[in-house]
Amino acid sequence: MKSILVTGGAGFVGSHTCKALAAAGYCPVTFDNLSQGHESAVQWGPLEIGDILDHDRLGDVFAAHDPEAVIHFAGSAYVGESVIDPGKYYRNNVTGSLTLIETMLKAGVNRLVFSSSCATYGIPDTLPILETCEQKPINPYGYSKLVVERIMRDFGRSHSLQSIALRYFNAAGSDPDGDIGEDHDPETHLIPLTLDAASGGTPLTIFGDDYDTPDGTCIRDYIHVTDLAEAHVRALNAIDDHDGFEVFNLGTSLGHSILEVIDMVNTVTGLKVCYETGARRPGDPASLVADPSKAQNQLQWRPRLSGLEDIIRTAWSWRQSVQDTES
Repeated sequence: MKSILVTGGAGFVGSHTCKALAAAGYCPVTFDNLSQGHESAVQWGPLEIGDILDHDRLGDVFAAHDPEAVIHFAGSAYVGESVIDPGKYYRNNVTGSLTLIETMLKAGVNRLVFSSSCATYGIPDTLPILETCEQKPINPYGYSKLVVERIMRDFGRSHSLQSIALRYFNAAGSDPDGDIGEDHDPETHLIPLTLDAASGGTPLTIFGDDYDTPDGTCIRDYIHVTDLAEAHVRALNAIDDHDGFEVFNLGTSLGHSILEVIDMVNTVTGLKVCYETGARRPGDPASLVADPSKAQNQLQWRPRLSGLEDIIRTAWSWRQSVQDTES
C-alpha cells in the first residue's frame, strides 16, 4: 500500500482527507504536533507526532515511511490572530512549509498537494473568483499562503517539485458517517457557532448587516469537508499530469448569506438561533464565491454534499453524537 504523508492530518480537513485516502487505497501517515488537531481523529493510518519546523524529526518520518507524496495542511489558520501575531503565521506557515519542502526533496519525494486558501485573493474585483484573478491578500494569514504558493512555483522550476495548490473557500460540515467532525478551539467558523447558538450557547454575532448583498449580510461559498477531501485525492492522482506548479479553486459557485445559514440551521435543528448584530470587521469582503470550473474540468471533481442543508445536517448530526457521548 502506497504511503502518503499528511501534515496536519489530525485536523478538520486533514482527518477527512485521511479517510478519503484510505478509501482510495492509500496509507495516510499523519504528521501533527496536536496543537490544534485531535489524536482521536487519526483513525486510518499511523500517527507521527512532530512539528514541520523540525527538520530532523521530519527526516526520520520520511525515512521510516517512505511516502510517495505529501499532502500539506499543517499551519496556523486564524485570520484575526494573524493580524495580532503575524510572526507566528510567517514562522509556522512559511518557514514550516519551506522546511517541509526542503526535507521532502532531500528524501527524494517531489510530489506535493498544498492546502491554500481563497484568502490569497483578498477583496476580489470580480465574482465569481477565477484562479487568474489578482491575488491581493489583506491579512498575514492570506499573505503566508501566497508566499508558500510562490515557494512551490519557484521550487518547481529549480528542483522539479511537482505541486498543486488548492485554494478553497469555506470548509464546513462533517463526515456523513459520523466518524469525525469539526472541533476547533477556539471555534471561529460560522456554522458550528450558529449551531451552538441554536443549542442555547453564546448568541451568534453577525458582523455587519449593511453590506451590498440582498439581505445586508456577508455571502460565502460553503464547501462540504468530504467534498474537499475528495478533491485532495483527485489532485494527488492528477499531479503528474501537470508540469511544475498548478492551482485550483475549490468551491460550489453558489453563495449563502449569514441570514440564510441561520434560517437553514433553524429548519434543520427545529431550534431557534439567537443572534445579535455588531459592527463590520475590517477587511471582510461582502461576497466571496468561487468559480470551480477548472477543478471540475481538469480534476473531474464535482461537489456532492455541498448543498447548504446537507452541510448543516451533517454538522448537526455529528454535534449531537458528540454531546450524547459526553453525557
